[in-house]
Amino acid sequence: MSDVLDCKPLSVFIPESYGGRGGDSAEALSMLEVSSYHSLPLSLMMGINGALFLQPVANYGADSTKTSIFDGVLEHNKMGGLMITEPGFGSDALRMQTSYRGEGASYRVKGIKHWAGLTGEADYWLITARPKNDQGELGRDVSFFVHDAENGGIEVEEVFNNLGLYMLPYGRNQIDISVPESHKLEPKTIGIKMMLDVLHRSRLQFPGMSTGFLGRLVDEAMTHCKERFVGGASLFNYDQVKARLSRLQSYFTASSAMAFFVSRNVPLSMDTSKMDLAANAVKSVSTDYMQSASQHLLQLVGAKGYRLDHIAGRAVVDSRPFQIFEGSNDILYQQITESVIKLMRGAKETNLYRFCVDHPLTSQVAERLRQSLDFEIHPQMAQRKLVSLGQALGRLITMNMTVEMGAKGYASDMIQQTIHVMESEIKQILTGYHQQAVPLPVEETSYASTKGWRSFL
Repeated sequence: MSDVLDCKPLSVFIPESYGGRGGDSAEALSMLEVSSYHSLPLSLMMGINGALFLQPVANYGADSTKTSIFDGVLEHNKMGGLMITEPGFGSDALRMQTSYRGEGASYRVKGIKHWAGLTGEADYWLITARPKNDQGELGRDVSFFVHDAENGGIEVEEVFNNLGLYMLPYGRNQIDISVPESHKLEPKTIGIKMMLDVLHRSRLQFPGMSTGFLGRLVDEAMTHCKERFVGGASLFNYDQVKARLSRLQSYFTASSAMAFFVSRNVPLSMDTSKMDLAANAVKSVSTDYMQSASQHLLQLVGAKGYRLDHIAGRAVVDSRPFQIFEGSNDILYQQITESVIKLMRGAKETNLYRFCVDHPLTSQVAERLRQSLDFEIHPQMAQRKLVSLGQALGRLITMNMTVEMGAKGYASDMIQQTIHVMESEIKQILTGYHQQAVPLPVEETSYASTKGWRSFL
């Protein structure tokens, strides 16, 4: 890590006026891409430092705080992290119980946080809390506080035994800190919008991590399949193998298109609090593709890939939590559909195709899928249908980004391959969406009480 940090990779997130490289989106994503090609956990560590700590400080911190923090990162290789999640409030973050009260020229912050990457190792922490009044009631808004770990007040009660991502320690933290007024981030409007900006911006940078990771898996898969012989023929010559390889390549191309979109449209200083549709699509689709690609590689490699020290097995385990943290993909897909329904209601539109053909995130590909998209949207639908439709919409948005990158000169064969794969995915998802049967769990049945199959012999 010392060798890595000596290269000053985190300088890409720091403004030039504070000694950094200026916070260019393309540079930040490129750094994450290079990192993840060699090590997905390393890239996640860089992403946590950049998107969840340095960028919020750069956009909302006081000048004196920024000077101190950025100097520590650039000159002393210090690292930072973010604490939002609590034991009882994961996805329901706005109900967090960590609280703060003013004490003279500082704030007292108390609570419990867990699953914060770099637990026990970060030099700085960005900690979220809600205001508490004299009656002990918590306010609805959320504030962010920058804390220097050298000042104490954070007790690591437990370090979790991670399933993967071994480079990153996670755990449970007891918080009781005093933070100077200057170390409270100042939102441009309200704290909840600042939190949305932080989370959306971070989600929009996932393609940096996914593109490098997927590129590595493509290289590993191509090399293995060309060198491995089965039945006297190269594995590469088998049709089913080619099907898996084409999907791996299309995932890489789609992820590259997302990175291209973000680099062109989302400067790091931009307020992304209202970019929920793009951010949720980018994060959920890119991470689904990471896990799917890992499964394809493991299947291609076979038995030796099922070793803890082989990249195929490690890829499956290390990429899986990406579908959970910073917004569970099931929830993000539901939110994509809800965002589209809200936009359709505002436009007084009920037909999905007519909406998509006019929306900038889908306009270039809607016509290709007109037959699949030409149906009426009913705002009241089962949650599983919200999720299913969100999966299709997320891929439609990604497909649109792919076409845009292709128009700029990206390899046409890779673009066409990706469009073909994504069209097939979208049609398959929408077929499931239109199915009327909605199976439900049988509440009164348990394994212990159900008659086993042998009783019917």
